[in-house]
Amino acid sequence: MRIEVDGRPATAETLTHPALVNYGHFTAMQVRSGRVRGLLAHLDRLDAATRELFGTPLDPVRVRDLIRHAVGDGDASVRVSVHQPESEPVVQVVVRAPAEAPSKPQSLLPVGYERPVPHIKHVGTFGQIHFGLQAEQAGFDEALLVLSDGRVAEGGITNIGFFRDGRIIWPDAPMLRGVTMRLLDEILRPYRAVVRVDDLPSFHGAFVTNSLGIAPVSRIGDVKYPPRDDWMTRVHEAYASVPWDQI
Repeated sequence: MRIEVDGRPATAETLTHPALVNYGHFTAMQVRSGRVRGLLAHLDRLDAATRELFGTPLDPVRVRDLIRHAVGDGDASVRVSVHQPESEPVVQVVVRAPAEAPSKPQSLLPVGYERPVPHIKHVGTFGQIHFGLQAEQAGFDEALLVLSDGRVAEGGITNIGFFRDGRIIWPDAPMLRGVTMRLLDEILRPYRAVVRVDDLPSFHGAFVTNSLGIAPVSRIGDVKYPPRDDWMTRVHEAYASVPWDQI
């Protein structure tokens, strides 16, 4: 793992603020040969969140240069975080080994939890980690976040989509619109509908998305979904058609 802060190797001093102050935001991406799917969406996300949290814009050209400096033209998992220890935002780039989407269908455990400020990919992830560990201990792969009124929102670290009557449905609820979700939106044009826990048996299948890619869902709680390779092929093909942007 390698960490750079504003283009320089991280030091104990530059890591002190993010270690002690749990306030900031980030985006995560997979880089292949120095390229990223949906790079502009990642840069837009970082700028919008910086404006909302810190009241100042974040230059996308600068961020792109910082990512390129840290990654080069290789393959990697990259996390770009923004904090503001003093008067100006600081950009941290973490570079790790590349990763892929899960190779097996995922199982999700419904839990009652709504992320604070859910439209921002912020660093306050205690609840997601806590319920994610509970899901794993119960034999599931991930938690499914359910609001107090029974509406399904999102996975602990994913977005979730459903299949019914040949259509793709995103839950209509407060959530983070992930970059992969946004890219599929542009191609597949899914529709949004309120999805409640009681509605889960009415769907024909489900899938999850995040920066790693896409994976089918085989089970949510006690509800099991059969393999739907025909629909999953459509989703995978849509995602594969997204061009890779040079950093």
